[in-house]
Amino acid sequence: MIWDWDWTLEILPQLLTQGLLVTVQATLGGAVLAFVLGLFVALLRRSRRAYVSRPVGAVMEFIRSTPLLVQLFVLYYVLPDFGFKMTALTTGIIGLGVHYAAYTSEVYRAGIDGVPKGQWEAAIALNMPRPYTWISIVLPQAVRRALPALGNYVVAIFKESPQLSVITVVDVVGLARGVGSESFRYLEPMTIAGLFFLLIAIPASMLVRRMERRLDT
Repeated sequence: MIWDWDWTLEILPQLLTQGLLVTVQATLGGAVLAFVLGLFVALLRRSRRAYVSRPVGAVMEFIRSTPLLVQLFVLYYVLPDFGFKMTALTTGIIGLGVHYAAYTSEVYRAGIDGVPKGQWEAAIALNMPRPYTWISIVLPQAVRRALPALGNYVVAIFKESPQLSVITVVDVVGLARGVGSESFRYLEPMTIAGLFFLLIAIPASMLVRRMERRLDT
């Protein structure tokens, strides 16, 4: 099979402006949801009330132990039977966000546990309100420690986004597959889709490693 440069240049704008745009939207939306929900879950799991921390921990363990593909299928095809109907892209963002929130919550937990005990003791000695201690002292340090790992999860979400095709989200890989099926030529569109992932994932991974080195100094 010979590479067709004319056809490559013809399909490139479509893959870039339509397919890659959807992939980036799903990635950013899922990452933001995972970061916010993961922090909320981490705080709930530190609750002194067992009836709060244990159920939340059990749900997160269930999410981590089941495939993302199955979770997406349930969100998109099963929940509408109970009155919860969303667009495919919205469902995909929620699926990615909830799935990775189970992992980012552990990152936040490690960051919180890494805050020196002296910080807590000093806040207590100064009679600081507990909410102020969390917001002004603990969380800024915990989030700073968690940033490199959170960056890695952004890359992971980006690479997982093609799974959204199971719920009819046409991302760059899905669009490349569709373009290929129309002409029975998959080499060019699938190669372009793969290059898009390489051109974004590799620099992003390098940026995360650089951030990790700077935070360690």
